Order: sequence, then C-alpha cells, then structure tokens
Amino acid sequence: MATPFWYNAALLLIKPLYKWRIKKRALDIQHYQTECLERFGPFQPPTNLNAIWFHAVSVGETNAAQPLIQHYLDLGHPVLVTNTTKTGQTRAKALFLIAQYQGLFQAVYLPADLKSLVSAFFQRYQPRLLALVETELWPNLIDQAKQYQVPCLLLNARLSEKSAHSYAKVPALTKAMLQGVSLLLAQDQASLNRFRALGLSQNQGKVLGSIKFDIQAPDSFVQQAEQLFQQWDLSQRKIISIASTHEPEEQKLLTDLLPYLQQHPEYLCIIAPRHPERFDEVFAIASALGLVTHRRSLGQAIQPKTQVYLADSMGELWLWYALSQVSFVGGSLNSPGGGHNILEPLAMHVPTVIGPHYFNFQSIVDELLAADAIQIGQDATEVAQQLLACLEDPVLSHRLNQAALQVLSANRGSLQQHLNAIDQYL
Repeated sequence: MATPFWYNAALLLIKPLYKWRIKKRALDIQHYQTECLERFGPFQPPTNLNAIWFHAVSVGETNAAQPLIQHYLDLGHPVLVTNTTKTGQTRAKALFLIAQYQGLFQAVYLPADLKSLVSAFFQRYQPRLLALVETELWPNLIDQAKQYQVPCLLLNARLSEKSAHSYAKVPALTKAMLQGVSLLLAQDQASLNRFRALGLSQNQGKVLGSIKFDIQAPDSFVQQAEQLFQQWDLSQRKIISIASTHEPEEQKLLTDLLPYLQQHPEYLCIIAPRHPERFDEVFAIASALGLVTHRRSLGQAIQPKTQVYLADSMGELWLWYALSQVSFVGGSLNSPGGGHNILEPLAMHVPTVIGPHYFNFQSIVDELLAADAIQIGQDATEVAQQLLACLEDPVLSHRLNQAALQVLSANRGSLQQHLNAIDQYL
C-alpha cells in the first residue's frame, strides 16, 4: 500500500527546515554539502551492488549491529550501512572503514524519507536485504523495499509504551509499515505484543532476546587501557566514568560530586558526553566549578592533579569503561531521557548506576534489577552517593559484578539466532 499523500506533502513542506538543521550542526560547509548530497541526492556511487544494507540510527544501534555487520564482512559479503545521526556514521566508519574491509564496506546517511528519493536510492544501490536495527520505521523506506522486492527485517526490535502510544496516533500509516516488514525479531515479549497491537501479523514476529547481551569489549581497547593505566600512573586513582550524558546531567552530577573531588585527590571523573557539539559546553561547566580538567582531544594525559578528564573523542567509550571502577550511564537522569546502553560497562565488570528514566532499556533493566545487579538513583544526589559507595565498598562492587555476570551469561545467544534468521533471506 502506497504511503498517503499527506505524509509526502508534509515531508516536502519541512524539507527547508531539515536542511537548516543539517547546516546548524555541520562542522563546516564541506560537511554540510556532503550530508545534503547523501540525504537529498544525487547519491554517492555504490561501492557494491546487492550489498546487505543495515540501517542504524545512531551510536547505540550501530554498536548493537556491530557483531552482525562484522560477521557478514568477515564472510566476504558487501555491506552498506546508513545512519541518521552524525555520531552514528562516525562510529560506523571508525569500526569498519578499515583496510581489512576495503572494497566491501560503505557508510552513507539515510536519505530523507521522500518517496522519490528513497526510490532513487534503491535503484542506485540495489540492496540484497534491508535490516533495520531496533526501532527505526520510515513509511517510504519500508514501502519502497516492498516495491523493489527487497526483504525488510527489523532486528533487535524494541518498542516502549511511550513509542507505541505515539505510533498509535497514526494507525493507518503504522499498520501499513508493519505489514511491509518481512520479519520482526523482538528483544522481549512486551515489545512484540505492542508491535502486534499496532498491526504486525502473528506470523511476522518472534522473540529472540537482545543481541546486546552478546556484547564483548574489543581486545584493542582492553590493551590500550592497560597501557594508559601504566603511562598515566592510575594505580592510586579511584575513577568514575560518567558516560553518554545529556544536558543537564554533567552539571548536576559534578555539583554533587564537587566536595568529594575537592576532599579526595585520588578521585577522578571521566566524562564522555553523548553528543560532540556539547564537548566545549561540558568543559566550561567543569572549569566553572573550579575543577582541574584535561581534554582527550588535545592529547592531554590524566595527571596527578586532574579531577575531571573530558573524553571529547568518538568511538573510545570502551576505553573509559576499562579504566573505571564504577560508571554512570546517561540519558537516564534527564527527562524524558530513556537511557543508553548499560550492558557495555557491565560487560567490562564495572558496577553501573543509572537514573530513573530508562524506558529504552526497560526489560533489560528490569531483569538486572530483579537480580540486584544494577543501582538506580532517583536524582543526581542519590546517583552521586551510589557511585561513591561503589568506589569505597569493594564488597558491594563485587556483589553487583557477580550478579550482572549471571544475567549476561543467562541471556547470551541472541546474536547467533539473529544470524540464522538473516541467513534465511540471503
């Protein structure tokens, strides 16, 4: 069923606003022009036709898809990755635009969901299969996949109550999208039930769990962390990583941690904001509080008097978790929030604290909570106290780590089931 006239008309009307937003966040005119070409055409020449096409919105989805993408690249399959955000694309290129996969891998922005653009994209790239990661539903994208007879799979799918409520406001559009999906592999039964309530057919979906539980830290980051631990002489430091943060999480947490950082020279906060355009802002926040702050982007080391280390780089989050004794994962204190991937620090055996807004990871957090494997603070003050408790109480940290390890181990295996399902369409 073709997408409705009103949807395409609305997209045409907001096209100038879309371009304005791209220009506003672009690093320079060259980046702006490149992104506009990839969003609105003419599109880049394809590195390969008949590639396996993965669409991952941003960093979290790209990280989730990493083992799937790597699997097919290692087998020699050409892979095309599209992203919606700049941070997502930067992450994809950092992972796969390497000599090992030269000639097999390509990463571009997803075109705007105008029917003519999406159709032109399919004609140009001629993908073999379209794999959407988590919850990224675009009406024309799914409709044109069906028109060009390209199987469309929704992988590692999740749907919160809030998102389901939003989709339910446009029932005809949502039902048509879901019926255009060849197969939906849900993280949990609650998500699958919500998709079915919105129009997914009974035989289109199954629950395979989350591939994020199969996550493993790359050896390169573990080795690099060991080297930096020695080079920067961190053996006497007690390190908190504050990761994937949004405004105003850094301000709130640093304010609550300030007296402890002043009283305990061994304490150190590594802060990795979610969005690169906020790096300077977060540096200004730490400096205004009088905290001795150094920056990764300037090549500065953690020094004996460093109180805050701003991890203003992309693709190094594993490194900062590997150096930490406890972590806070952001997007969970701010409202509406939703949270980010808590399984990365847990996979590194780092006790983890989050705020109360974690609906993006509801089922995962619920399971961890039931096992007493994670801590949740209701506000910044409580989160700060929990972080400090983990720093100072090795028994508490060990208990949290052991409980998290059991949950991770019990849930592994979804990755292979996803690969088996994808292979049926190749």
